[in-house]
Amino acid sequence: MTTLTNSPAIEPEDTRALVNRLWSYCELLRHSGVSTLDYVEQLTYLLFLKIAQEMKERPLNKVEVVPVGLDWPSLVAKSGDALNDQYQYILAELGKKPGMIGAIFKGARSKIQSSATLEKLIKDLIRKHNWGRTTVDVKGDAYEGLLQRGAEDRKTGAGQYFTPRPIIDAMVECVQPEPTDVIVDPACGTGGFLIAAAAYIEKHHGATMTSDQRRQLQNKGITGVELVEETARLASMNMLLHSVGLPNGNPLIEVRDSLATAPSRHATVVLANPPFGVGAISGANYGETRQDLWTSTTNKQLNFLQHIFSVLEENGRAAVVLPDNVLFEAGAGEAIRRRLLQTCDVHTILRLPTGIFYANGIKANVLFFDKRKPKPDATPATSKLWVYDYRTNQHFTMKQNPLRREHLQDFVDRYMPGMTRTERKETERFKVFEYEELIARDKVNLDLKFIEDESLADADSLPTPEILVQEIIDDLQAALAEFQAIGEGLGLTPDELKADPETLSVDPAD
Repeated sequence: MTTLTNSPAIEPEDTRALVNRLWSYCELLRHSGVSTLDYVEQLTYLLFLKIAQEMKERPLNKVEVVPVGLDWPSLVAKSGDALNDQYQYILAELGKKPGMIGAIFKGARSKIQSSATLEKLIKDLIRKHNWGRTTVDVKGDAYEGLLQRGAEDRKTGAGQYFTPRPIIDAMVECVQPEPTDVIVDPACGTGGFLIAAAAYIEKHHGATMTSDQRRQLQNKGITGVELVEETARLASMNMLLHSVGLPNGNPLIEVRDSLATAPSRHATVVLANPPFGVGAISGANYGETRQDLWTSTTNKQLNFLQHIFSVLEENGRAAVVLPDNVLFEAGAGEAIRRRLLQTCDVHTILRLPTGIFYANGIKANVLFFDKRKPKPDATPATSKLWVYDYRTNQHFTMKQNPLRREHLQDFVDRYMPGMTRTERKETERFKVFEYEELIARDKVNLDLKFIEDESLADADSLPTPEILVQEIIDDLQAALAEFQAIGEGLGLTPDELKADPETLSVDPAD
């Protein structure tokens, strides 16, 4: 058996090559009926066992995470069917353990049917590297790279769990989480926002953090909620691979429907990209059972916006990715926007460009707001709303021209993190709107546009045909999503939304 201490460290320039190699094994398993998400899940089980062994064998700060007999050496010592049996035994037994390990492995099972394939994955790929000795977080980078590659494969549905990293990083940099913050993502997917927040805190405060602050961050300082158990498992493993949380500590990801009940604990920071579409339970109207919500609606994003308000402590700050319909939808949407402007300092909107999400047709924004204590004279908490339009005259695609972090640098600079917003200056893309102007708009429409679309004025400035075709597709799909949101606001079920319009009966007064 190859000794782990002799495994070569992975250099930064090899990270992409490693991701490609990991993905090549995914392709191999897909031919055996293992999906992308299943492969990432199985790979991370094995990575976890390997890294746990490295933690046990390192010269200093040795940590025993996995009991003897359920560890990496007990796995690599086997071959053939015995290897497969041992792998299944390890998964089952670790699922019975307390703490975060038990939460991760609860219900886990091997989905790799071929003993030869499993042995090739363990001994030819995982065992050959020392994942904990690299100068970069290659284990995290490799994992995230796999998630991104899986998200690109839209047939797998993995894209619904993936928020582009440039958006996450820009949002976190604007919000500036601190060691004393309680950070929550109520729709955490695979944990991207939580990991980025932890990385930001470590980068900017790591040298000065107290032991109590570190203990707080590792035990409920950074937490998430996820509806889908398999996705929550990926989030927990992702966080552990990024050194967020403790293997034997409290689970940091709860598996439940965030919207079903009022929050039991509150946060000073919320970072989220709630899932688009109808309620977690089709047609769910959480306002009927939750007294803390402002109004009843089956629109999931509007419910999440109300829920995030409930999660926040006074003076808590939020940055949330939301589709356009949240900014202009009538009925419940209008009522919620009025209450949000009254009770929160809704200070910034970033209009995101199209072509940056794995799901087609997404037109989205990042909404930044701070929860405020009600004023005795009922003065609204919002006084000025700054809007940065990074959508008009911007053309991105997932392959030919992907969004990168530097594309959002001007927005971050104009946002002026950590400085008073009175120092902001208007530019062509960054405009300020007074509260009186906002509240006077029809239905309190916050879908604010102020830049001329050059493609409509100058034929010579048109993007390439490929980009135009994709934009047309995106516009049509966005329009369909908006019509569906309107239908949901009227209380129509998904089946009714697909029905012949002439068969539907809707009260015009609604």
